[in-house]
Amino acid sequence: MSSAHSTASASRQLALAAPQRASVHPQRRRAGLRVAAKAVGEMQVDEHADAAVPADFNFEAYMRGKAAAVNAALDAAVPLQYPERIHEAMRYSLLAGGKRVRPCLCLAACELVGGSDSVAMAAACAMEMIHTMSLIHDDLPCMDNDDFRRGKPTNHKVYGEDVAVLAGDALLSFAFEHVARATPTSVPAERVVRVIADMGKAVGAEGLVAGQIVDLDSESDPSVGVETLEYIHVHKTAALLEVAVVAGAVLGGAKDDQVERLRKYAQFVGLGFQVVDDILDVTKSTEELGKTAGKDLAQDKTTYPKLLGLEKSKELAEDLIRRAKEQLSAFDQRKAAPLIGLADFIAYRQN
Repeated sequence: MSSAHSTASASRQLALAAPQRASVHPQRRRAGLRVAAKAVGEMQVDEHADAAVPADFNFEAYMRGKAAAVNAALDAAVPLQYPERIHEAMRYSLLAGGKRVRPCLCLAACELVGGSDSVAMAAACAMEMIHTMSLIHDDLPCMDNDDFRRGKPTNHKVYGEDVAVLAGDALLSFAFEHVARATPTSVPAERVVRVIADMGKAVGAEGLVAGQIVDLDSESDPSVGVETLEYIHVHKTAALLEVAVVAGAVLGGAKDDQVERLRKYAQFVGLGFQVVDDILDVTKSTEELGKTAGKDLAQDKTTYPKLLGLEKSKELAEDLIRRAKEQLSAFDQRKAAPLIGLADFIAYRQN
């Protein structure tokens, strides 16, 4: 069997079987493991359609512009006010830089279906607030115990564990409030409610928290296989990328079939993001990553390179990104250029 064939076969098999060791209700488990089980074969996609960024589209300029707009909106949304200590801690991590991938995915999806930045900016900021919460909490000594994030000391190293927990909690709760209050009143209420519900599911016990608990339970467990690993990352990583894309599409007025194509795009991109993250953890330095390199190996975590090897993991990442871009082949390629570019950016990022 060729290497390419074996990798494609492996990616098709991902999520078709539920992790035997995860204590999850079978129906919820099947609903959660969507990347291969639902995205492969359910929608007719021309596998030969080549979604590519138009030659005259400047992806770097696009990302700089969107990141600047998001940063300004975040700064305005979370001002430094009384009690200063908690707001300072929130802002420390929220405004610490980062690629702003999730907000950009949200804005790009909204634009693709005919919406504007103003329609989705509150949701885009909410995605970054939730993501920042997950980083603050993930870095705590009781979780992944990391000292650096985005090239700076982690929140609990600066403000203490007690304040870091509260800062994460405050960002999470405010994310929902911000979508409800700051989304323009011209957007139909049912779209806003749908987005808020999707956010709750993505971050709760059927989403990020589910992935995190299975991740914690899987440390130093040699029986953990690919199915459990995918369960972890579909929930812990991909769920938030998925809700970012779907929220942008819903707020922009996408039709149901467009939402589902974009959902599948995000599922493939989300899992590909984590495969690349696992690869970078073993191939890049702490200085290059802006966070502690080699942490997965040090904590004896199960990763894609550990299970599949480095080269097979790279091939799997490429296959997932290719399949993500296939979902965009039905859209106008000029309008889809940002999402195509984001898929490539995730595949070939260096930190």
